[in-house]
Formats: sequence, C-alpha cells, structure tokens
Amino acid sequence: MKILITGICGFVGASLARYLREAFEADVYGIDNLSRPGSELNRDALRSEGFTIFSGDIRMTADLDTLPRPDWVIDAAADPSVLSGLHSGSRHLMDNNLVGTLNLLEFCKGHGSGLILLSTSRVYSIRQMADLPLREENGAFHLSSSQPLPAGVSESGIAEDFSTDPPLSLYGVSKRASELLALEYREAFGFPVWINRCGVIGGAGQFGKADQGIFAFWVHSWFEKRPLKYIGFGGQGYQVRDCLHPQDLARLVEKQIRAGLDRARPPLVNAAGGAANAVSLRQLSELCANRFGPHEVASEKNERPFDIPWCVLDSTLAEKHWNWKPEIDIPAIVAEIGDFAEKHPEWIQVAAGKA
Repeated sequence: MKILITGICGFVGASLARYLREAFEADVYGIDNLSRPGSELNRDALRSEGFTIFSGDIRMTADLDTLPRPDWVIDAAADPSVLSGLHSGSRHLMDNNLVGTLNLLEFCKGHGSGLILLSTSRVYSIRQMADLPLREENGAFHLSSSQPLPAGVSESGIAEDFSTDPPLSLYGVSKRASELLALEYREAFGFPVWINRCGVIGGAGQFGKADQGIFAFWVHSWFEKRPLKYIGFGGQGYQVRDCLHPQDLARLVEKQIRAGLDRARPPLVNAAGGAANAVSLRQLSELCANRFGPHEVASEKNERPFDIPWCVLDSTLAEKHWNWKPEIDIPAIVAEIGDFAEKHPEWIQVAAGKA
C-alpha cells in the first residue's frame, strides 16, 4: 500500500506518517512546502527515518503530477488558523485550503485513490456557538439549562448536524467549501472519501501559537516563563476547548483506510476529544502550575475576531460507526508536552521561526 500525506512535515502530518507506516507496513511518503516555521526539523527527522519527502505545493498541479500514484491521500496541508486571511492573505488562504483540496480531488480521481480530508470544528456557525447559554463553574464555562439548546448541541458537545450557517470565518468557510467539494466528488466519481472534523489537536513537538495549537503554546510559554494572557469573555480564562492527541486521530484514520469505499458509514464525522477531554484555559493553567510552578497570566476583556467561549465536539457518531473514541486524556497530553518542553527550552522561538 502507498499512502501520500500532504503537509507531512507538520505536526499532524508527521504523526500520521509514523503511525500509518507501522500500522500497514506501507510506503508512506509526503509533500510539503515547508511554509510553517519549524517544519524543516520534521522534514529532516522524517528523512532520517526513511520517509520520502517531496518539496512542493498542492496549489500547483504540476507539483502533484510528479508524485507516485498512491492508494490513499491524507490531506493535512491546510492553513490551520481561524485568523488566517483576516488582515491580509485572504486569496492565499483560499488557494491553500480550497484550491489545494480541489487539486487533490482531481489527483485522486485520476489515480483512483481514496481521500481522507482533515477538517475543523470551525465549520460550525460562530454566531450560534457564541449564543449558546453558558454558566461558569470551577473556572470553566459549561452549557446552561437556563434556556433550550439549539439543534445539534447537548452536554456531549456540538454534533455534526449543528448549524454551519455563516459567519464561519474565512478559514472556516474555506474548510466547509472543501468538505462540500469532497462529498460531491465522492458521489460523482465513486472513490472513497472520509472527512474528519477535528477539534483542537495537541501533543509533544507541536509548533503551537496563540491562534493555533493552543495547548502546546500554553504549556511551552508557561515553562519558558513567557507572557500569557486570558483574552475576552471577562478575561478570566473560562473559555473551553476539547483536545485530541494525534495518535487517537491516527487510529480513526487507520479504520477508515481499512474500510475503503463503505456506503454504510457516514462520510463525515467529528473526531475530537469531546466533553470528557475538555478544559478551560484557567484549568490548563492549573495543570501547568502543578508541573512547573506559578506564573502570572495577564487579562484582556475584549475578544478577538471569531473568538468563541465554548467549543466541545460530540464524537458520538464516530464512536457508533467506527467503534472509536479518544484514549489519551488531557492530563497525559499536558504531561507529554511538559516533558518535551523540558528537553527543548525556547521551543516557542522555533514555532515562531525565530530560533
């Protein structure tokens, strides 16, 4: 079996590459344009482990045409920040996330390859997520029973039938459009397509930033005693996200590859940490303080564009149809990042491209 991973030198792409080569004893190779700071470190490490890495860009069909035919393509190459394209580079964002997906779909159609598209929780409506009734308890926002909840949301989180009406952010709409394209190609041309809507992903070695990879960013910043700030929603750090380890995502991807073209399963599912694996920034700070000691966190009451106070995905559909649920909990994820931070001081500078 041959598996092509786009964005293979990113945190998720590299994690999937290592897992899937072992799971399938497959020829796993990838393409990356090395646009993310630090990605050259993953490229060098992967090459030393025997992976073939092609330098190229999925926005360029000529770069894809040079690649060997794969049995499966895993698209992990998207620009991952909800703030992408907001102040500049909106065309770049759409080219990378949407045109890149279109090029991969044409590539898969031509080769008869299956596609696994990694999507995002940010395809869900910002306005409707922001309007969810919430209460504060133990330093975190929780859903409130003060009023009826809209369709697609429960104590288990936001399900796949929650609203995807705009506004979504430019990033969110690029991923939602990519989902729709992929589903249409699946129906029109009959090759396997699986779509995983991921929440926050976190683990050791991630190039975390304030707007993406927040768990890694927070733990490394705490360890390195760099400035941190609770932004928006009263500036108390009550906003909540769930977190998924890439090894848990890889287990789902393995199941999807083994299934091939299976019309009995839904082509799109949430793949996230869920309610059992969700914490607020304040609670994450407590975990960091327990590991590294105290550190001051500043406060800013004003929200940034597209900020939401609570986003936890319900992965019940994936559990039902794929017999899958996360196994690595948040304390283990934070401990893993903490161990890595101690071995790699100043990692924030690497992630920022300043090392």
